[in-house]
Amino acid sequence: MGYLLVVTLIQAFSFSLIGEYLAGHVDSYFAVLVRVLLAGLIFIPLTRWRSVEPAFMRGMLVIGALQFGVTYVCLYLSFRVLTVPEVLLFTILTPLHVTLIEDALNRRFNPWALIAALVAVAGAAVIRFDQITPHFLGGFLLLQLANFTYAAGQVMYKHLVARYPSDLPHYRRFGYFYVGALLVVLPAFLLFGKSNFLPEAPLQWGVLVFLGLVSTALGMYWWNKGACLVHGGTLAVMNNLHVPVGLLLNLLIWNQHEPLGRLALGGLVILGAVWISRLGVRKAPLLR
Repeated sequence: MGYLLVVTLIQAFSFSLIGEYLAGHVDSYFAVLVRVLLAGLIFIPLTRWRSVEPAFMRGMLVIGALQFGVTYVCLYLSFRVLTVPEVLLFTILTPLHVTLIEDALNRRFNPWALIAALVAVAGAAVIRFDQITPHFLGGFLLLQLANFTYAAGQVMYKHLVARYPSDLPHYRRFGYFYVGALLVVLPAFLLFGKSNFLPEAPLQWGVLVFLGLVSTALGMYWWNKGACLVHGGTLAVMNNLHVPVGLLLNLLIWNQHEPLGRLALGGLVILGAVWISRLGVRKAPLLR
């Protein structure tokens, strides 16, 4: 639980840093690429490349590609059309995706998840009922893809560690994660990146360094390690804790003029969607 709490605070602060200092100023693909490279410099030298199951390595490559590569490319792109509070609120649906993926892996169907998805869409409409544009809907859909891939990475990591136990500490087998992320992020930057939107101000470089070394390196490692030490229900709750913390930080420091009434009402509806998605779900076993 301690790992998850620390990462929650890091995530909450990181969302505001991205929205205020990088979104619209620094190329999204470049920002994600720098984060992966910096995190890789920390973990890849510590990684054991021998005496590790090849299937575990392949699984970690896929997890890194999904949980960071696809997730953060979509996240950064969504900041182009959504405000920081909106991005935070729409990431609250991650537990819903966790439920759907768990059900698929266990070959069962939870009808509450479908109802929750419809309620969540209604909550998004409440927030922007007077400004629902194709750009807004595109941002919402991008975040749902990010939620899905982030959730998939967590679930897959828990199952992968349980299937391939090892006496090695987690950090000795985590460098593959960043290699997998790089396999997505590097081609994306080469194909779609804009070299005329690179960081110029020292503050922007400072934010990227913080996001790379703290949010991406320590944050992703601690989160996945913590996910293996708690029950599924606890993990779902922790996936949402960064939302109120992040909103509080963002509204107090940067966005005092947000439409708080609609934001609060829509947020409650979306939170209700998460509660609905948990109905009928059996308590997940503890995976170590």
